[in-house]
Amino acid sequence: MAKKAIIIGAGPAGLTAGLELLRRTEIVPVILEASEEIGGISRTIRYKGNRMDIGGHRFFSKSDRVMEWWVELMPPELAAQGEPGSEAAANPATTAPSAPSQPAEISYQGKRRVVTVPAHLHEESPLRGMGPLHHAESDETEEEDSAEDAAETVVVPEPENPDLVMLIRPRRSRIYYLRKFFDYPITLTANTLKNLGLVRMVRVGTSYMVSRVRQIRPEKSLEDFLINRFGRELYLTFFKSYTEKVWGTPCHEISAEWGAQRIKGLSLTTAVKHLVKKLFRATSEGGDLAQKGTDTSLIERFMYPKFGPGQLWEHVAELVQQKGGAIHKGWKVDRLNFAEGEPLRVTSIEAVRADGERRTFAGDYFFSTMPMRELLRAMKTAVPANVLEVSDGLQYRDFITVGLLVDRLKVTEPDGGLLKDTWIYIQEPDVLLGRLQIFNNWSPYLVSDADQKAGKVWIGLEYFCYETDDLWKMADEEMKKFAIAEVAKIGLLNAADVSDAHVVRVPKTYPAYFGTYDRFDELKTFTDGIENLFLVGRNGMHKYNNQDHSMLTAMAVVDGLVAGKVNKQALWEINTEQEYQEEKDKKQL
Repeated sequence: MAKKAIIIGAGPAGLTAGLELLRRTEIVPVILEASEEIGGISRTIRYKGNRMDIGGHRFFSKSDRVMEWWVELMPPELAAQGEPGSEAAANPATTAPSAPSQPAEISYQGKRRVVTVPAHLHEESPLRGMGPLHHAESDETEEEDSAEDAAETVVVPEPENPDLVMLIRPRRSRIYYLRKFFDYPITLTANTLKNLGLVRMVRVGTSYMVSRVRQIRPEKSLEDFLINRFGRELYLTFFKSYTEKVWGTPCHEISAEWGAQRIKGLSLTTAVKHLVKKLFRATSEGGDLAQKGTDTSLIERFMYPKFGPGQLWEHVAELVQQKGGAIHKGWKVDRLNFAEGEPLRVTSIEAVRADGERRTFAGDYFFSTMPMRELLRAMKTAVPANVLEVSDGLQYRDFITVGLLVDRLKVTEPDGGLLKDTWIYIQEPDVLLGRLQIFNNWSPYLVSDADQKAGKVWIGLEYFCYETDDLWKMADEEMKKFAIAEVAKIGLLNAADVSDAHVVRVPKTYPAYFGTYDRFDELKTFTDGIENLFLVGRNGMHKYNNQDHSMLTAMAVVDGLVAGKVNKQALWEINTEQEYQEEKDKKQL
């Protein structure tokens, strides 16, 4: 009889584990999802023909393995005549007649990726938002490319389904502060100098120089981490209030590990270097999709599923079921049963539906992406008191996004067009609003055909809170009015221009690096000792991972099962934000 893997959660980590098991082993995955939706926090919310991305998900990774996994499932799309956002739609005369397919070349991580695409006239813009794509004519590389960089070529077929594709999107994020826009990350441009003023800029520069010669050691808190990289003045201007708005906790009480997870490698120096390279270094028009040498806070282009992130994960779920795996939605796991004796070993889990129906799922291997606090409370075995104390003390930040359909924004590009930002970070201290997304810019297909034709703008207002806060408890209609009033207050739109709104609440979106997190090793040591239980993903590991990191944790477990031994310590080392684990391994060979 085939062995079974019971997987708790149908988010990126759980679904990746399921598909990898089916592709590489004889183990049959059974995935249990507490909600009725697929994708976890990477799901796509649908509302009256419009779609919302919770928090915004750039499909970018420094991992070849993840990039290839995504591109295999959803190849890059060509902008075709009549599609929203394509040059061909705006200029039909430039559209080429149909022609036989021929290979064309894109690249990411410095490696060539050959894509079979129809021939196009030179004037056409084949990849949405990325500029012309040059057809492959030779194997020559630029002089700066190393032999290692140019070593790999992967053939990706033309998409069979025109909807099951990745768009190539330009990334633009800015900060809104003092009712003005600043580059994100902060760069020393004329706009920054004008907005901040000469006196403040002198203070920023002086403070930064001081931070370079007087580093805070040891680096205990997020405040220390940020001051060391940006200087105290810039930290106080752009980082302190926003970070505390997001986390609801003073920066000096947040572990420096949060910075290592999310913005390691970024500083004022790297931001300036990036600007200089961008201005003066010639690059190919096709570009490098993964931009391997670039810190993730600086990437300029990313892949994005045509209909939002949930589209990819729904596709993965379909593949899991087609290949013989099972996915059960609406089942909340509340009990893990154990065999007697040592080492600790899970024998089955129990789950319950909203109507009270209960089922037991026996298995050989168990993957968990559920919050660790809930996982430990569900264990029907003797959990040491100190371990329960740590798990009970873990904290999470919750998330509310309010979708607004508006006729127009008050602020525009210089030419009068829609702002080109994907994200806008709201630094204004007089509102609770933390971030704003313009869904039109993530993908025009997130906006319904009717609203797109009417020129509507579909935006998401993001709030960070706790489930115990008054904000979380607001009724939907009250929350809509509150959000509209805030974005109008800071001058981004007129309340009268809002034609519809939708509220989405997402609990435990961000695992926090405070509370009992300073004792996390006690919890990790205990869970690592459970022989056939594997913690993967963001909440599963209480680690602020991006979705590619979460995928890599699941892949690493399957690697271990194939090899006959899972190295659990290696799982915790994924997401150093210098190089992912597979890149470390390459260097050691």
